[in-house]
Amino acid sequence: MRARVLGVVGAVVLLIAAAVGYGLHSRDRGPEVNSVAVVTGQPVSVQAKGQLLFRNTAEGPDFGRLATVPADRPDEPRKVSGLSCDRFAASAGTALCLSAQPGVLPPMTDVIVLDKDLNEIRRIELPGTPSRGRVSPDGKLAYWTLFVNGDSYAETGFSTRAGIFDLKTGKLMKSIEEMGLLLDGKPYYSSDVNYWGITFTPDGKRFYATVGTKGKTYLVEADYEKLVAKMIRENVECPSLSPDGKRIAFKKRVSADLAAPWRLAVLDLASGQETLLAETRSVDDQAAWLDDRTVAYGLEPGIWAVPADGSGAARLVVERGSSPAGV
Repeated sequence: MRARVLGVVGAVVLLIAAAVGYGLHSRDRGPEVNSVAVVTGQPVSVQAKGQLLFRNTAEGPDFGRLATVPADRPDEPRKVSGLSCDRFAASAGTALCLSAQPGVLPPMTDVIVLDKDLNEIRRIELPGTPSRGRVSPDGKLAYWTLFVNGDSYAETGFSTRAGIFDLKTGKLMKSIEEMGLLLDGKPYYSSDVNYWGITFTPDGKRFYATVGTKGKTYLVEADYEKLVAKMIRENVECPSLSPDGKRIAFKKRVSADLAAPWRLAVLDLASGQETLLAETRSVDDQAAWLDDRTVAYGLEPGIWAVPADGSGAARLVVERGSSPAGV
């Protein structure tokens, strides 16, 4: 058990170091000429159907900016906006951009909620480094995860903080750590409870997330109105609910090897059956469903996609990109 806990802690250290390094790298745009073909100066809307939106990570002056290509023609020159993000998400005409403030200590992040034409609706300044971001299927809720430090229980020096902004009511939850939590049907209290990787149901009434405590990770299902969550499964990280609301793509810990601890898997919520996907490399991302059959994720050198039923093989969709969002 101790070895397992140390493995988890070590993996978290690597994950956070990679995220921080990723953030620092994001400020290095490289050469003055874009290394891929881009189109600039044209409006970008997140409501136009049939497009793949993502963060452009190709070297050049447009590094880090929101880009888009037709989903069925991803090799076309990417249309690049003026919006710079470290993480991006969009759904139903609402977008979310997490942007780390450069040169600020302790680290701070601008959580920016935008409309379909990328006009800013709300900007929230929060402590931490961007980790995950999502928008609910109906576009009414934006939610995120940030890495933070300074929590006394955090053996690694880092922990996570997940929050929700309700566009309909204007309600802001900077952290969901205060909600009630049930383990084996009983109230659970611990100072080290951490949440990350929120994903909402299509009706916006429930959400799933990862909770970490005492060296273990669990999938929780939460009632958004009552703010009560219950643990329903162990060893599930960064859940992502399918468009039909019946399956969850997630990171499953399959190895103590700190260089390759995870595999992407899909959980059928009704049967409890888990299916490992054809991507055999370790993926540290919250997968995004492109449709009911395909999940996408960021893994160098770009954005990959793999069938959600365990068949087929992973394929590179867009080189030099991250944070995919299919709309």
